[in-house]
Amino acid sequence: MIWVEYAMTGLFAGFLAGYLGIGGGLVLVPVLSFLFSRDPAIADMAVQMAVATSLSTMLFTSMSSILSHHKRGAVMWSLVRQMIPGLLAGAFLGSYIADRIGNTALGYVFGVFALLIGLQMLHGARNLGDRPLPGTLTVSGTGVFIGTISSLLGIGGGSLTVPWMLWHGQNVQKTIATAAACGYPIAVAGTLGFILLGNPGASAHTLGYVHLPALAGVALFSVFGAPLGVAAVHRSSPLLAKRLFAIFLLIVATKMLLR
Repeated sequence: MIWVEYAMTGLFAGFLAGYLGIGGGLVLVPVLSFLFSRDPAIADMAVQMAVATSLSTMLFTSMSSILSHHKRGAVMWSLVRQMIPGLLAGAFLGSYIADRIGNTALGYVFGVFALLIGLQMLHGARNLGDRPLPGTLTVSGTGVFIGTISSLLGIGGGSLTVPWMLWHGQNVQKTIATAAACGYPIAVAGTLGFILLGNPGASAHTLGYVHLPALAGVALFSVFGAPLGVAAVHRSSPLLAKRLFAIFLLIVATKMLLR
Protein backbone atom coordinates (compact mmCIF):
# COMPACT_ATOMS: atom_id res chain seq x y z
CA MET A 1 0.00 0.00 0.00
CA ILE A 2 2.85 2.42 0.77
CA TRP A 3 4.15 2.08 -2.80
CA VAL A 4 0.71 3.05 -4.15
CA GLU A 5 0.80 6.11 -1.90
CA TYR A 6 4.26 7.06 -3.19
CA ALA A 7 3.10 6.58 -6.79
CA MET A 8 -0.03 8.74 -6.47
CA THR A 9 1.89 11.44 -4.61
CA GLY A 10 4.60 11.47 -7.27
CA LEU A 11 2.14 11.67 -10.16
CA PHE A 12 0.31 14.64 -8.65
CA ALA A 13 3.51 16.43 -7.66
CA GLY A 14 5.03 15.93 -11.10
CA PHE A 15 1.95 17.33 -12.80
CA LEU A 16 2.05 20.45 -10.62
CA ALA A 17 5.78 20.85 -11.28
CA GLY A 18 5.07 21.20 -14.99
CA TYR A 19 1.76 23.05 -14.69
CA LEU A 20 2.49 25.65 -12.03
CA GLY A 21 6.29 25.66 -11.96
CA ILE A 22 6.34 24.96 -8.21
CA GLY A 23 8.57 21.88 -8.19
CA GLY A 24 6.01 19.69 -6.43
CA GLY A 25 7.53 20.20 -2.98
CA LEU A 26 4.45 21.94 -1.61
CA VAL A 27 2.67 18.60 -2.13
CA LEU A 28 5.52 16.23 -1.32
CA VAL A 29 6.67 17.70 1.99
CA PRO A 30 3.34 17.54 3.88
CA VAL A 31 2.37 14.18 2.41
CA LEU A 32 5.76 12.55 3.00
CA SER A 33 5.92 14.07 6.50
CA PHE A 34 2.68 12.26 7.30
CA LEU A 35 3.88 8.98 5.77
CA PHE A 36 7.27 9.08 7.53
CA SER A 37 5.71 9.98 10.89
CA ARG A 38 4.05 6.55 10.92
CA ASP A 39 7.49 4.88 11.14
CA PRO A 40 8.78 5.02 14.76
CA ALA A 41 12.40 4.73 13.58
CA ILE A 42 12.30 8.06 11.72
CA ALA A 43 9.25 9.84 13.17
CA ASP A 44 11.40 12.35 15.06
CA MET A 45 12.93 13.57 11.81
CA ALA A 46 9.91 13.11 9.54
CA VAL A 47 9.75 16.72 8.29
CA GLN A 48 13.50 16.95 7.68
CA MET A 49 13.40 13.67 5.74
CA ALA A 50 10.36 14.84 3.79
CA VAL A 51 12.15 18.06 2.79
CA ALA A 52 15.31 16.16 1.80
CA THR A 53 13.43 13.49 -0.13
CA SER A 54 11.32 16.13 -1.86
CA LEU A 55 14.46 17.88 -3.10
CA SER A 56 16.01 14.60 -4.26
CA THR A 57 12.95 13.70 -6.34
CA MET A 58 13.31 17.05 -8.13
CA LEU A 59 16.56 15.79 -9.62
CA PHE A 60 14.23 13.78 -11.84
CA THR A 61 11.11 15.95 -11.94
CA SER A 62 13.00 19.13 -12.82
CA MET A 63 14.91 17.45 -15.63
CA SER A 64 11.71 16.15 -17.20
CA SER A 65 10.07 19.59 -16.96
CA ILE A 66 13.18 21.37 -18.26
CA LEU A 67 13.41 19.17 -21.35
CA SER A 68 9.73 19.65 -22.12
CA HIS A 69 9.93 23.44 -21.74
CA HIS A 70 13.23 23.63 -23.64
CA LYS A 71 11.67 21.90 -26.65
CA ARG A 72 9.17 24.75 -26.74
CA GLY A 73 11.98 27.35 -26.53
CA ALA A 74 10.56 28.80 -23.32
CA VAL A 75 13.57 28.66 -20.95
CA MET A 76 15.53 31.92 -20.48
CA TRP A 77 18.93 30.23 -20.20
CA SER A 78 20.91 33.46 -19.88
CA LEU A 79 19.01 34.31 -16.70
CA VAL A 80 19.40 30.77 -15.37
CA ARG A 81 23.19 30.95 -15.81
CA GLN A 82 23.33 34.22 -13.86
CA MET A 83 21.35 32.70 -10.99
CA ILE A 84 23.12 29.33 -10.71
CA PRO A 85 25.99 30.37 -8.36
CA GLY A 86 23.55 31.95 -5.91
CA LEU A 87 21.10 29.07 -6.17
CA LEU A 88 23.81 26.50 -5.38
CA ALA A 89 25.18 28.43 -2.39
CA GLY A 90 21.71 29.18 -1.04
CA ALA A 91 20.49 25.59 -1.41
CA PHE A 92 23.38 24.20 0.61
CA LEU A 93 22.81 26.88 3.27
CA GLY A 94 19.12 25.96 3.43
CA SER A 95 19.91 22.30 4.12
CA TYR A 96 22.24 23.36 6.93
CA ILE A 97 19.55 25.54 8.52
CA ALA A 98 16.98 22.74 8.25
CA ASP A 99 19.35 20.36 10.02
CA ARG A 100 20.09 22.84 12.81
CA ILE A 101 16.60 24.09 13.68
CA GLY A 102 15.15 20.60 14.12
CA ASN A 103 12.07 18.69 13.02
CA THR A 104 9.37 20.55 14.97
CA ALA A 105 10.52 24.08 14.11
CA LEU A 106 10.94 23.13 10.47
CA GLY A 107 7.34 21.92 10.37
CA TYR A 108 6.13 25.28 11.70
CA VAL A 109 8.27 27.18 9.18
CA PHE A 110 6.80 25.11 6.35
CA GLY A 111 3.28 25.70 7.70
CA VAL A 112 3.73 29.47 7.71
CA PHE A 113 5.14 29.41 4.18
CA ALA A 114 2.28 27.23 2.90
CA LEU A 115 -0.21 29.62 4.52
CA LEU A 116 1.35 32.67 2.83
CA ILE A 117 1.56 31.02 -0.58
CA GLY A 118 -1.99 29.69 -0.30
CA LEU A 119 -3.38 33.13 0.55
CA GLN A 120 -1.44 34.71 -2.31
CA MET A 121 -2.76 32.13 -4.79
CA LEU A 122 -6.32 32.41 -3.48
CA HIS A 123 -6.19 36.19 -3.79
CA GLY A 124 -5.29 35.73 -7.43
CA ALA A 125 -2.54 38.33 -7.53
CA ARG A 126 -0.42 37.93 -10.64
CA ASN A 127 2.44 40.20 -9.56
CA LEU A 128 2.73 41.57 -13.07
CA GLY A 129 5.08 44.50 -13.56
CA ASP A 130 7.20 46.23 -16.16
CA ARG A 131 10.48 46.60 -14.26
CA PRO A 132 13.62 45.51 -16.14
CA LEU A 133 15.57 42.56 -14.83
CA PRO A 134 18.41 43.71 -12.53
CA GLY A 135 22.14 43.26 -13.11
CA THR A 136 24.15 40.09 -12.61
CA LEU A 137 25.13 40.80 -8.99
CA THR A 138 21.54 41.43 -7.90
CA VAL A 139 20.31 38.41 -9.83
CA SER A 140 22.93 36.24 -8.12
CA GLY A 141 21.93 37.62 -4.71
CA THR A 142 18.31 36.85 -5.51
CA GLY A 143 19.45 33.32 -6.36
CA VAL A 144 20.99 32.95 -2.88
CA PHE A 145 17.71 33.96 -1.24
CA ILE A 146 15.58 31.71 -3.47
CA GLY A 147 17.98 28.79 -3.08
CA THR A 148 18.08 29.08 0.72
CA ILE A 149 14.32 29.23 1.23
CA SER A 150 13.65 26.55 -1.38
CA SER A 151 16.13 24.07 0.10
CA LEU A 152 14.96 24.81 3.65
CA LEU A 153 11.38 23.96 2.67
CA GLY A 154 12.00 21.24 0.06
CA ILE A 155 10.49 23.18 -2.84
CA GLY A 156 11.85 23.72 -6.33
CA GLY A 157 12.00 27.49 -6.18
CA GLY A 158 9.09 28.23 -8.49
CA SER A 159 6.99 29.64 -5.64
CA LEU A 160 9.58 32.41 -5.35
CA THR A 161 11.07 32.58 -8.85
CA VAL A 162 7.72 32.88 -10.64
CA PRO A 163 6.40 35.96 -8.76
CA TRP A 164 9.86 37.58 -8.91
CA MET A 165 10.01 37.20 -12.70
CA LEU A 166 6.40 38.28 -13.20
CA TRP A 167 7.16 41.36 -11.10
CA HIS A 168 9.82 42.15 -13.70
CA GLY A 169 7.30 41.86 -16.53
CA GLN A 170 8.33 38.51 -17.97
CA ASN A 171 6.06 36.29 -20.08
CA VAL A 172 4.07 33.79 -17.97
CA GLN A 173 5.05 30.69 -19.97
CA LYS A 174 8.74 31.69 -20.05
CA THR A 175 8.60 32.47 -16.35
CA ILE A 176 7.28 29.01 -15.46
CA ALA A 177 9.81 27.35 -17.79
CA THR A 178 12.73 29.30 -16.34
CA ALA A 179 11.57 28.59 -12.77
CA ALA A 180 11.63 24.87 -13.58
CA ALA A 181 15.21 25.18 -14.88
CA CYS A 182 16.27 27.05 -11.71
CA GLY A 183 14.91 24.18 -9.64
CA TYR A 184 17.60 21.77 -10.79
CA PRO A 185 20.67 23.42 -9.18
CA ILE A 186 18.59 23.86 -6.01
CA ALA A 187 17.82 20.14 -6.03
CA VAL A 188 21.46 19.18 -6.61
CA ALA A 189 23.01 21.32 -3.85
CA GLY A 190 20.16 20.83 -1.40
CA THR A 191 20.15 17.04 -1.78
CA LEU A 192 23.92 16.89 -1.32
CA GLY A 193 23.65 18.97 1.84
CA PHE A 194 20.93 16.78 3.33
CA ILE A 195 22.90 13.62 2.52
CA LEU A 196 26.04 14.95 4.23
CA LEU A 197 24.21 16.37 7.26
CA GLY A 198 21.80 13.51 7.95
CA ASN A 199 22.24 10.66 10.43
CA PRO A 200 23.70 7.76 8.40
CA GLY A 201 22.38 5.18 10.89
CA ALA A 202 18.80 6.45 11.12
CA SER A 203 17.43 3.62 8.98
CA ALA A 204 18.61 1.01 6.51
CA HIS A 205 16.41 2.73 3.91
CA THR A 206 17.95 6.21 4.17
CA LEU A 207 20.93 8.07 2.77
CA GLY A 208 21.47 10.92 5.19
CA TYR A 209 18.04 12.52 5.37
CA VAL A 210 16.95 11.09 1.99
CA HIS A 211 14.44 8.21 2.19
CA LEU A 212 15.43 5.94 -0.70
CA PRO A 213 12.19 3.91 -1.19
CA ALA A 214 10.15 7.12 -1.22
CA LEU A 215 12.63 8.67 -3.65
CA ALA A 216 12.31 5.73 -6.03
CA GLY A 217 8.51 5.54 -5.92
CA VAL A 218 7.80 9.26 -6.10
CA ALA A 219 10.47 10.10 -8.69
CA LEU A 220 9.33 7.42 -11.11
CA PHE A 221 5.77 8.68 -11.27
CA SER A 222 6.78 12.36 -11.07
CA VAL A 223 8.58 11.91 -14.38
CA PHE A 224 5.30 10.74 -15.94
CA GLY A 225 3.32 13.60 -14.42
CA ALA A 226 5.59 16.53 -15.34
CA PRO A 227 5.12 16.43 -19.16
CA LEU A 228 1.34 16.29 -18.66
CA GLY A 229 1.56 19.48 -16.61
CA VAL A 230 3.74 21.18 -19.21
CA ALA A 231 1.27 20.32 -21.98
CA ALA A 232 -1.62 21.62 -19.88
CA VAL A 233 -0.04 24.99 -19.08
CA HIS A 234 0.53 25.71 -22.79
CA ARG A 235 -3.10 24.94 -23.59
CA SER A 236 -5.01 26.58 -20.77
CA SER A 237 -4.99 29.23 -18.08
CA PRO A 238 -3.76 27.80 -14.75
CA LEU A 239 -5.84 30.29 -12.72
CA LEU A 240 -8.52 27.79 -11.63
CA ALA A 241 -5.91 25.18 -10.74
CA LYS A 242 -4.00 27.75 -8.70
CA ARG A 243 -7.08 28.59 -6.66
CA LEU A 244 -7.93 24.95 -6.01
CA PHE A 245 -4.33 24.32 -5.03
CA ALA A 246 -4.48 27.37 -2.74
CA ILE A 247 -7.29 25.73 -0.77
CA PHE A 248 -5.17 22.59 -0.46
CA LEU A 249 -2.26 24.68 0.85
CA LEU A 250 -4.43 26.38 3.46
CA ILE A 251 -5.54 22.97 4.73
CA VAL A 252 -1.92 21.78 4.80
CA ALA A 253 -0.78 24.93 6.61
CA THR A 254 -3.47 24.53 9.27
CA LYS A 255 -2.48 20.90 9.87
CA MET A 256 1.24 21.69 10.07
CA LEU A 257 0.76 24.62 12.46
CA LEU A 258 -1.73 22.88 14.78
CA ARG A 259 -0.08 19.47 15.02
